[in-house]
Amino acid sequence: MSVIHIQGLKSLHGGIPIQGSKNAVLPLMAAALLHSGTIVLRNVPEIQDVFCMLGILKSLGCHCIFKEHDLIIDTRNLDQASICHEQGKKMRSSVMLLGPLLGRLHKVETCFPGGCSIGKRPIDLHLSALEKMGARIEVKGEHVTAYSHKLHGADIRLAFPSVGATENILMAAVTAEGVTRIYGAAREPEIGTLCQFLSAMGARIEGTGSSFLTVYGEASLKDTTFVVPGDRIVAGTYLGAVMAVGGDICLSGVPVDHMEGTLQMAREAGCELCLKQNQIQARMKQRPLPFKLITGPYPEFSTDLQSVMLAVASVAQGESCIQENVFEGRFATAQELNKLGAHIIIEEGTALVTGGFPLRGSTVQAWDLRGGAALVVAGLAADGESRIHGYSYISRGYEDICRDLKALGASLSLEED
Repeated sequence: MSVIHIQGLKSLHGGIPIQGSKNAVLPLMAAALLHSGTIVLRNVPEIQDVFCMLGILKSLGCHCIFKEHDLIIDTRNLDQASICHEQGKKMRSSVMLLGPLLGRLHKVETCFPGGCSIGKRPIDLHLSALEKMGARIEVKGEHVTAYSHKLHGADIRLAFPSVGATENILMAAVTAEGVTRIYGAAREPEIGTLCQFLSAMGARIEGTGSSFLTVYGEASLKDTTFVVPGDRIVAGTYLGAVMAVGGDICLSGVPVDHMEGTLQMAREAGCELCLKQNQIQARMKQRPLPFKLITGPYPEFSTDLQSVMLAVASVAQGESCIQENVFEGRFATAQELNKLGAHIIIEEGTALVTGGFPLRGSTVQAWDLRGGAALVVAGLAADGESRIHGYSYISRGYEDICRDLKALGASLSLEED
């Protein structure tokens, strides 16, 4: 198993490019199945979740070539509608194949998806929406089978703005008969990216960026080349790193327009920012100021960055308060941060963090993707050596977190235990 070794208390300086977005590219790969032809995706991150999705697409009959961040997906020989249990359990995003496979092959067999252990993430909204569109759903234990002679449009009202459910409905609606209206749709930037991609393929979608989407079905789709935007969560992670240890960095290839909540929080914590098109220059001259943070659906603060900011709060100049409203399991990272010398108390979905600098080097375990990144950030702000186990979680969403942070002057390495 790989372990990250960190020698802390080195400020960060320099510039790095930001990889393509994990949360954007996975639904694009799924949406490619709607079309019988060739899709080319550029700026695709070389991360484990992408490799896992590639494995699923190949098992379904697709021919895929992935080289130098360009991914070619030939879906003409798609002939399988069954996702094996082992593949489906590897990542949460396997659930988004429900809509495309129903739309293309009118059948799908899969299991309840896996991924990080960050709390309850039911797929009821996905299944109930597809049933309203004409699918027949059978659930036996962890196995899900869905059939449909022909999906049809429907008016769907989401009780919660679920990103995954919104994506599944969008993809299913593109080839369905008639018009689908989604009320209470998620507004995350990755939904907008999916709408742009589907539109480039030939779909007709109205309301992109809003909570009310209209999809006109039975679209005639075509071969498409599409560029994946930069990853706002990775950019926010490295912004959190410089906030924790100080320095002056430049991040390029960043979707600045999609990071308003993160940038506002960074300023409140004392980080000096200079924003240009697709670029963030960040300077941190002091320890972070204490802050209050509440997570929620976009445009509220992203739950994916909550763990990283928990690490930042651990070295702030006073008491910070972080409230988690999306995934209750996110605070599992607090216990590991406390091993590094943080002082975090969890009370009814809220973390009370008393900052102190520096933290102290220790051996800790990552239990999820973003929590692992948070532990790396905390290790940078710790005196002595830290060892971060659970690198397999981190590699699900970060191409090479050690490479990137070393390029900014941090002292860390990935070694086999």
